[in-house]
Amino acid sequence: MSQPLETLIRQVEERQDELIQLAERLIRFKTPAPPARNTAEAQQYIASFLESRGFAIDQWDVYPGDPNVVGVRKGQASGEYKSLIINGHIDVAEVNAGEAWENDPFEPFVKDGVLVGRGASDMKGGLAGALFAIQLLDEAGILLPGDLLFQSVIGEEVGEAGTLQCCNRGYSADFAVVVDTSDLHIQGQGGVITGWITVKSKQTFHDATRKNMIHAGGGLLGASAIEKMMKLIQGLQELERHWAVTKSYPGYAPGTNTINPAVIEGGRHAAFIADECRLWITVHFYPDETYEGVAQEIEEHLNRVAQADPWLRENPPQFEWGGSSMIEDRGEIFPSLEVDPTHEAVRLLSSAHESIVRQHAIVDVSPTVTDGGWFGDAGIPAAIYGPGDLRNAHAVNEQVSIEQLVHFTKVMLTFIYEWTHTHK
Repeated sequence: MSQPLETLIRQVEERQDELIQLAERLIRFKTPAPPARNTAEAQQYIASFLESRGFAIDQWDVYPGDPNVVGVRKGQASGEYKSLIINGHIDVAEVNAGEAWENDPFEPFVKDGVLVGRGASDMKGGLAGALFAIQLLDEAGILLPGDLLFQSVIGEEVGEAGTLQCCNRGYSADFAVVVDTSDLHIQGQGGVITGWITVKSKQTFHDATRKNMIHAGGGLLGASAIEKMMKLIQGLQELERHWAVTKSYPGYAPGTNTINPAVIEGGRHAAFIADECRLWITVHFYPDETYEGVAQEIEEHLNRVAQADPWLRENPPQFEWGGSSMIEDRGEIFPSLEVDPTHEAVRLLSSAHESIVRQHAIVDVSPTVTDGGWFGDAGIPAAIYGPGDLRNAHAVNEQVSIEQLVHFTKVMLTFIYEWTHTHK
């Protein structure tokens, strides 16, 4: 480890109060999603923070009131040394009336070695630690050889892919670290996709015609879309059990890949045979699978179920997958992310963790999802690494250990320095 880096790492400890104050400043911005559309002030603060430290700023509205911020600081030998993206989301989990918070969720405080406030764990602690590392590097006048990009994105809590927009806008690097809640584990993740399955009759019938549909000699090829959806739900259960038997992934309990029939809508009112039924499902899949692949498996299976039913054969199910927002269009995609433990950046991040924390680095899989999958989807090697644990994320009196926040900041400081000093 170089002498300048050792000096900066000591400063994290010596200036711990400044780190906590930065995290508190971010928590005070009220950015819960839902309702969302409330991040502009917080994002402007981050943009100004980065700009004052030599970053070129790209800021644009993903939705009105919810802009993304990308800061780019070109390296002294850009193109010759490794580049790095640091990514985090500025939105936090919603706060509901009547929750038993010890204090206003957006008035953070320190107690018994933890910082308490909405977003402390998920994930303004991670944002603050990464920003403080950047601040220390800048104040020391250290010019990194490789490019450093900082992305503060919106919408992660409600499936609004601010990170996807960054990828689509052309931002890329040799590695990306998503500083989301991971308890300082280096993590990949499975994926999640939501979908709507619709059963719709070509004709609409009065409820008095039901006897002609279900009794001998009725002569009417009609059916309730609700009842036919029950057959498709049974098909989903069969496929889910098949997946549990035939698929697995290291680090996940058997059967983690699930198909949840979450919401059902159908029918007009009691005087009609239900001519349409819609089922909203949530599908969890493994890191080595894609959302396109699992959606195709479900469609193929349910189409085979439909072919075995005389009415569904004539009125086959229709499918809509994903979406850009749980708020705007009731749909979301979180791609999966596989982490290669032998990747140069993962080994370097593990080494930085072990030198700072004095514990073996754990490389595993997150039990939840983050924006990290969008990097894998874009072909950018990435990992999730951040302070806080999932027991506190979204919880009343959400909190993060100050010791862990300090450790994280030191590790990120080390990794940023060493990775951007690595030759391509």
